[in-house]
Amino acid sequence: MANALFTEQLQRLKRDESPEAVLLVADDPALMKIAIAWTSLDVRPAEEPTEPPDELDRKAWDWLWANVEYSVDELAEKSGLTAPLVERKLRPLIGNRVLYPDGTVNSFVQRYLRERVLKLFDAKPKRPTRST
Repeated sequence: MANALFTEQLQRLKRDESPEAVLLVADDPALMKIAIAWTSLDVRPAEEPTEPPDELDRKAWDWLWANVEYSVDELAEKSGLTAPLVERKLRPLIGNRVLYPDGTVNSFVQRYLRERVLKLFDAKPKRPTRST
């Protein structure tokens, strides 16, 4: 029951995600590294969730994050950053709904990061083809 409620609340909030979240990570390499590492982290709902809130978005968002378990140390390791820096940078990522408490990332941010990677491949000089 609690797990279904967690998923339901999260899906409701994901439907209302904002493209402006991209602006938060666009000029901060540390935030990008955390967002990338977040998707490979073991993130799961707490085993004993607290009582859910009413339908207000802010309270639901806080409730979701209060009922999730993840390791800041593992996130630091995967992102190549220090744990204190990750802890400090997580607040704006969570507060601006860049990271989701199910181990996913705002879809607009995800698209932005993928486009950056694709541009890196396009920027590489092309190898000349050999003619036989």
